[in-house]
Amino acid sequence: ACLIAAGILILTAPAWASSQLTRTLKLDPNGRFALDADAGSVTVMGSDQPGAIVVVTSNRDDLRDRIDFNFEENPGMVRLTAHRRSWHLFNFFFERLSYKIRVPKTTTLEIKTGGGGITIYSMSRDADLKTSGGFIEVSNLQGTLHAHTSGGHIKVEQIQGDTALETSGGGIEADSIDGRLVANTSGGPIDIDQVTGRVDAHTSGGSIGATFRKGNAHGGLIETSGGAIHLRIDPSVNLEIDASTSGGSIHSSIPLRAVGTASRSALHGTLGSGGELLRVHTSGGSVLIEPL
Repeated sequence: ACLIAAGILILTAPAWASSQLTRTLKLDPNGRFALDADAGSVTVMGSDQPGAIVVVTSNRDDLRDRIDFNFEENPGMVRLTAHRRSWHLFNFFFERLSYKIRVPKTTTLEIKTGGGGITIYSMSRDADLKTSGGFIEVSNLQGTLHAHTSGGHIKVEQIQGDTALETSGGGIEADSIDGRLVANTSGGPIDIDQVTGRVDAHTSGGSIGATFRKGNAHGGLIETSGGAIHLRIDPSVNLEIDASTSGGSIHSSIPLRAVGTASRSALHGTLGSGGELLRVHTSGGSVLIEPL
C-alpha cells in the first residue's frame, strides 16, 4: 500500500502547486540518475519499468523563469541540474519546491539538494544522498548507502549493503542493516536495531541504543559525549568488550571473563573465546549491556 501511494505521489502534483514541469526520459535498467539542485525536497521511487519520469512542482507560477533546468539524457545516464537564475531571500523562505522522480529500481542514484528533505523507496543499487537543509529517509535499498545532511534527522530501514550516515543537526535511526554501519551526528540520539556487520556510531549530544543481530561478532566503536549507551548483543558470539564511562556506571547482564581489574566506570572482558573488539565509551552517562 505504501508503494502504491508513493507511485501516485510521483505522478501527481501537490494541491499547493501553481506551476509544474514534467519530463519523461530514456533510462535503461542498471543506469545512473543524478540530480544537482539548489533547493527543493526530493522523492525517488524505484520501478520495474524502464525510463525515468521527473515531476517538478512549485507553489509559484514562474517556475521556468526563475530556475534553469538542464537535462542530459542517454539510455545509461540521466543528469538533471537545477540552478536559480537569481537568488532572493523571499524565495528561500517562502517557496515550496519538490522533485518527484520514478526510475528503474536498478538505477544508481546521486542526489544533491541545497535545501529540502530526501526520501528514497525501493531501490536495488548504490545511493549517494546529500542535503544542506533537511531530513533523509530511505527504505528498502539493496546497495551501498551514503547519506549526509547538514540540518535534519536520518532514518533508514531494510538496507542490504554497507551504510554510512552523517548529520550535523538531528538524530539517526537505522533498522535492519545487512552490512557495516557508520553513524555520526553532532546533535542528537542514535537508535540502531538489527545490524549484521561492524557498528561505528558517534554522537556529540545524545544517547545511543544499539541492537546487534544474532550472530554478529564484528565489534565496533560506540561513543557519545552526552548520554547513556544501551547495547543488546548475542551472548553466544566471540567478542572482546572494552567499556568505559566518565560520568556514570557500567552494568553487564552478559557474563564476561574480566581482563584486568574491573571498576564501576570501566570494564574490559572477553565474551566466549574472544575476537573482534567492541569498544564503548560515554562521557556523560551509564553503559548497559544486555543479551538479545
